[in-house]
Amino acid sequence: MPTTNAASDNIVAKFRSVVGRKYVLTGHHKTKTYRTGYRGQSGECLAVLLPGSLLELWRTLQIAVDNDLNIIMQAANTGLTGGSTPHAGYDHDVVIISTNRLEKIYPIDNGNQVICFPGSTLHKLEQTLAPLNRDPHSVIGSSCLGASVIGGVCNNSGGALVERGPAYTEHSLFAKLTEDGELVLENGLGVDLGSTPEDILTRLDNKTFSDTDIAPSNGMASDHEYKDWVRDIHAPTPARYNADPRRLKQASGCGGKLAVFAVRLDTFPKNTAEKTFFIGTNKTAVLTTLRRKILADFAELPVLAEYMEQNCFKFTERYGRDTVYLIKTLGTQRLPTFFKLKETLASHLDDIPFLSSSLIDQCLQLFSRLAPNPLPKTIKEIADKRAHLLILKVKDRSVDETRKLLSALSEDHDVLFHACTDKEASTVGLHRFAAAGAAVRYQTIKSKDVGEVLALDIALPRNTTDWQEKLPQSLDQKIENKLYYGHFMCQVFHQDYILKAGTDTGAIKSEMLDLLKQRGAKYPAEHNVGHAYQAEPQLAEHYRALDPRNQLNPGIGKDSKRRFYAE
Repeated sequence: MPTTNAASDNIVAKFRSVVGRKYVLTGHHKTKTYRTGYRGQSGECLAVLLPGSLLELWRTLQIAVDNDLNIIMQAANTGLTGGSTPHAGYDHDVVIISTNRLEKIYPIDNGNQVICFPGSTLHKLEQTLAPLNRDPHSVIGSSCLGASVIGGVCNNSGGALVERGPAYTEHSLFAKLTEDGELVLENGLGVDLGSTPEDILTRLDNKTFSDTDIAPSNGMASDHEYKDWVRDIHAPTPARYNADPRRLKQASGCGGKLAVFAVRLDTFPKNTAEKTFFIGTNKTAVLTTLRRKILADFAELPVLAEYMEQNCFKFTERYGRDTVYLIKTLGTQRLPTFFKLKETLASHLDDIPFLSSSLIDQCLQLFSRLAPNPLPKTIKEIADKRAHLLILKVKDRSVDETRKLLSALSEDHDVLFHACTDKEASTVGLHRFAAAGAAVRYQTIKSKDVGEVLALDIALPRNTTDWQEKLPQSLDQKIENKLYYGHFMCQVFHQDYILKAGTDTGAIKSEMLDLLKQRGAKYPAEHNVGHAYQAEPQLAEHYRALDPRNQLNPGIGKDSKRRFYAE
């Protein structure tokens, strides 16, 4: 049950004795950025804890368990469905444990694998592997900068890289709660670190283990079956989606129902040559033919294939331009810090009369309108003339093969394509990235005139050929704007709907999901169920098996928020 003020003060004091006063945050303003999700979901918490070592993380967990608190593990907090922020309706107080300070990464086996701590980011992993001429499972995300490595594993996140599928490993170090309330540490890393939690966590944190302590991987440290799975263009099921029972194992797909301390992952050799093509057509059938031909016949899979419908492309030009400039100016390493400062400032602006947290977005939007368009002229010309656009990056032997295929498709004069320079490819890739925030920016600065943003990420069956959505007029008339973009080869689409003012978001979402179910779609595809989706039965069972007390991240998948899943 919720604690009294005196009891709360006592618990907070215990946390401070472990991690230090500076790293125990309480109060509305200090905790707001941790309590609020990327798309505005927000709840209350007793405190936010920022442990500085794995052993401190273990001890804060133990204090939370001893005091029967709900625990939300949080890394970068870039989730789009509220899966790492508190909600409403709990029967016990919540503490958020942020792992931002736990960002160590250890290359092992000559860089062929890595051990990543819970706060490590994809950007830092990419930097760590660059001197070794290796790449991580994912690169800059489709929606969020600063995304964490372990967050991707816990949420079965996919990403843009065609060959690699969802983030997955069968090797992790994690703590779980038994039904009796005992906190247990399980070491599945395949590294001999001792027998007690103190020994295991201290040796890993200090890297006091040798190569001889590392056992060869006896399970998968990435989904190396996926490259064959995605090629099956006749299969009536999606290539990947959040609740796929093939990829629910301990930390992988745990959705915060375990406290994950580290994961062991595969890395990948860098491609020797890459080429990006920007493609435009007015016929969806052309892109369908392109997709099926490449997946069925090409010896090598593409690096990425990112789709943008023309309206989404142009919308992003207007409401995402500043994001492109910020990334170019600050770089991906500094941008998460910029956004954290922006969120902190916005929370204070709300308390000042006649000002609003949207003021910062309004200023950024003004800059966006005044700044020159960063898109290359050739890219703009194709986007202006064609309704369906594809950013296709291929590698090595596939470069010439792709050029020949595109030349053949362009003979009917509908297909336009351009072989990008490296600079052009970088800019159009950033433009695609900025699409995810464009709808949020629009709604933020025009909140008095429009309704909410309904954001869906869906996975269509691999055998789908008619992938373009066609909404009934009764539904379409309730929508101000529709933005379609996504990962084309696996047919995972992000669909952002800016609703008209006064519409019922819940009713519209329910109708949308019913239509998607009729098309054989699975949802969510890669952003976790969070508090936004009902978990499928096998995923709900997975969560309950991992956390029988319902004490870690309770309520995700729209399950009970009460202890032992009581109604």
